[in-house]
Amino acid sequence: MIRGNILNVFTGDIYPAEVEVSGGLITCVRRVEGNFTDLILPGFVDAHVHIESSMLTPSSFAAAAIPHGTTAVVSDPHEIANVMGVEGVEFMLEDASHTPLKFYFTAPSCVPATPFETSGAELSAREIEDLLSRDSVVALGEMMNFPGVISGDEKVMEKIDAAKKLNKPVDGHAPLLSGDELCAYTGAGISTEHECVSPAEALEKRELGMKIMAREGSSARNLRDLAAVDCDFLVSDDIHPADLLGGHMDRILRRAVEYGVDPVKAVQMATVNPADHYNLNTGAIAPGRAADMVVVDNLRDFNVKRVYIDGRVVAENGRYLGAPKTSRRKMNRLEIIDFTAEDLEVESDDDEVTARVIDVFDGQIVTGELQKRLEVNDGIVKPDPSLDVLKVSVIDRYGKGNISNGFVHGFGLKGGAIASTVAHDSHNVITVGMDSELMKRAVDILKKTGGGLVAVSEDDQRTLELPVAGLMSDGNAVEVASRMEDLNDFVCELGCTLSAPFMTMSFLSLLVIPELKIGDRGLFSVDDFRFVDVIVG
Repeated sequence: MIRGNILNVFTGDIYPAEVEVSGGLITCVRRVEGNFTDLILPGFVDAHVHIESSMLTPSSFAAAAIPHGTTAVVSDPHEIANVMGVEGVEFMLEDASHTPLKFYFTAPSCVPATPFETSGAELSAREIEDLLSRDSVVALGEMMNFPGVISGDEKVMEKIDAAKKLNKPVDGHAPLLSGDELCAYTGAGISTEHECVSPAEALEKRELGMKIMAREGSSARNLRDLAAVDCDFLVSDDIHPADLLGGHMDRILRRAVEYGVDPVKAVQMATVNPADHYNLNTGAIAPGRAADMVVVDNLRDFNVKRVYIDGRVVAENGRYLGAPKTSRRKMNRLEIIDFTAEDLEVESDDDEVTARVIDVFDGQIVTGELQKRLEVNDGIVKPDPSLDVLKVSVIDRYGKGNISNGFVHGFGLKGGAIASTVAHDSHNVITVGMDSELMKRAVDILKKTGGGLVAVSEDDQRTLELPVAGLMSDGNAVEVASRMEDLNDFVCELGCTLSAPFMTMSFLSLLVIPELKIGDRGLFSVDDFRFVDVIVG
């Protein structure tokens, strides 16, 4: 029997009660007399998260998230699917089984994300339907190919139809989509959106029936801007290990209340709303629901004192009570064909050129497009540190030999180079720096380690090895966060001004997020959905 002040997410009332539990389920909830200080809430649900972006395996992620009140997540294994296909999804499901946290998955809808980049796999509609037929796969993952939906592309619609046939929702991903095109997108059956960056965008999509996810992750933070809108879910989307150690859904709830969201409404957004949308047997303190509960001090700070999953205490006072276990299966694919530093150059016969430059914004995954005049020396277009214009290159990791080069503004690096095998969504190798030799050296280190993150200077280097698909570590959150902090400090010493340089870099190749991106086949205008030349004139 569990007693205390419970929050009824159906009525919004708070009252003393006792909760009877049997076989992991709540069997009865009774009002009682009592003077309790703490609050019992339903366990928190992160309705949209990519576990791979934490650089942790599911079991390690769970050990870090559970003490913060998270009892369930809806995870899109889109990242590892792009590298390893169904085998990668199977790894996530198997590793997740080693933890009490309830992992629900979505079937990745866009593998590859676009036809304009090299990916490690392609998931067919048949494979998607096979995944959706599993009880633990609760939806079709975010449909990023909104042009395909709008045009009625046969392969895209087959995947959506598979979800409809199995009565499972379809998650959306359509940044800045509006008007008639948005009508066509929602009309195809897309039910959620997590890419809204303004109240006007969220309101238009909500008016058409979409459920709005207010995102507050490590790189994209939209909750403050959307707090005034009647959103439906609170989500993290992507979260780094250091941020995860400091808080997960409890921190997002604190921020929601700080930004003006009604506390009861905020709790509903992190419990019953996602549970009911995805048909999860959790999210409320009610008979027949799983006994997943969180004891907190108040509805402002959400300090988590105790966490129950299926009626069993799994965390207390910030400490996970389980023993983290990780699957022994390892998998990777890193087939970088040999290249030279000269292969990372942009060439021109002119003395000076106007170049398209990707403009990054700290804390956002959207980018802009700038045009900058750059000097040409010996046929090579040079970056310009005085303008904060650096080189960026994407190198195919799947053995095709593709390399594309461009320029980026906003990193602030004064020297050295950084590189990563985490580059959404196909996860080819991406590198940013002032000097091609150092950029190549950074990539060579990744080839030797089997993937991860690396920063190099003329005489030093830092690495974080990610041996699981080049995306995840086999260590725990504390270890990964420590290595990540060391890396970020080193990059800061090199002059970088971004709060999360590697996460920001990882989104430079996400060809479905406006405005200007770069993949292994070239510079890409998302607004026009086509390749564009680096040199304008």
